[in-house]
Amino acid sequence: MTELELKKTANRVRKGILTGVYSAKSGHPGGSLSAAELFTYLYFEEMNINPKNPKDPNRDRFVLSKGHTAPGLYAVLANRGYFPVEDMKTLRKIGSHLQGHPCIAHTPGIDMSSGSLGQGISAAVGMAIAAKLQKKDYRVYTLLGDGEIQEGQVWEASMLAGHRKLDNLVVIVDNNNLQIDGTVEEVCSPYPIDAKFEAFHFHVINVEDGNDFAQLKAAFAEAHEVEGQPTVIIMKTVKGKGISFMENQASWHGSAPNNEQYETAMKELEEMEAALCQK
Repeated sequence: MTELELKKTANRVRKGILTGVYSAKSGHPGGSLSAAELFTYLYFEEMNINPKNPKDPNRDRFVLSKGHTAPGLYAVLANRGYFPVEDMKTLRKIGSHLQGHPCIAHTPGIDMSSGSLGQGISAAVGMAIAAKLQKKDYRVYTLLGDGEIQEGQVWEASMLAGHRKLDNLVVIVDNNNLQIDGTVEEVCSPYPIDAKFEAFHFHVINVEDGNDFAQLKAAFAEAHEVEGQPTVIIMKTVKGKGISFMENQASWHGSAPNNEQYETAMKELEEMEAALCQK
């Protein structure tokens, strides 16, 4: 896809996020929106996947370690063809396959149930080890929140990944600098993030703007060249990206828009889509 096509797709992903959270009257829009470009790049450019064969044993794997941002993952899976986009309206409803956190048993394209913060990366490390033991070529990707890396289990998993030299593992940290209670510095500072991962023998890639496709492309290209150690991509993003009144606001970590806010936000996304179509 061209960069313009990726931008259009990310905008559709944002529409899906907003529609899902609004329809559910609950959910986590802020961190889903900050990772919209990342989700889009992974599923439309980076990963070896096939929506028609979601259980292909040779597919690349993705684990959403910050599982509360499931609306973002669901929206990209829907746009990639794993299930109808209309399903986003059923988010968190009884009987829906789109629950508040990813569930491998019910949703096509989900590689690991997640939501308990800190645990997803451990599952991803296990998958990467399995690939090595089975002499498989698939790669494993996992997305963590910068608040999530305050969990100790993240660093236990990282220690094992570095020790096992898992060069088929790419960890991504969504560094939007906000969590439910405020900035990550105020709650429990994880900085410097890069130095911590480097100490666990990761190849570190810092991305100044994780909402920029060109920078994401360069980061993943670099990750493919790494041998003998896992990679971490630390990407600075904007929480609530794409919706003006949600951007950089911790209050939108886990809040759903009301009718007026939904209409305002959708109008902004429609205007963005129209602007992109004119390019």
